[in-house]
Amino acid sequence: MGYLNEKDVVSDSAFALYDAPTWLFGILTSKLHMVWVRTVGGRLKTDYRYSAQLCYNTFPFPKISAEKKAEIEKAAENVLVTREFYPDKTLADLYDPDTMPQDLREAHAKLDDIVESCYPGYPFASDEARLECLFKLYEKMVVSTNHLTVSASQQTKK
Repeated sequence: MGYLNEKDVVSDSAFALYDAPTWLFGILTSKLHMVWVRTVGGRLKTDYRYSAQLCYNTFPFPKISAEKKAEIEKAAENVLVTREFYPDKTLADLYDPDTMPQDLREAHAKLDDIVESCYPGYPFASDEARLECLFKLYEKMVVSTNHLTVSASQQTKK
């Protein structure tokens, strides 16, 4: 994930958020979000197929304070600045697990820690623990949404 300028054209197989805040970039590039995407998203061959309906809109993220958003934003900015140290490398080069620069790995680890600290159960022992937390929050989201829908339909019948 990265930022584009207004002249860039996004193909129909890509996903774009226009004018996205840096803290949101931090959440979407976090390990926690990627665990979610790997689990609920689709695939084409071995590539992930990110979708608003399956990945973005269903990702449970708790309400956080302005201070926590600022903390995530600062860590996300550090990831972006660290990437700039490698202008000759593509994102694929930078994120190759065998050759990823150590400073970029550390910047992401710090970001991951801050994002995960927003969730109950932090620190997580494994991806399974992350998913267990996310699915519990997702279930609450769905129940809450269904409750609102039922309440609205009940009000219409009165």
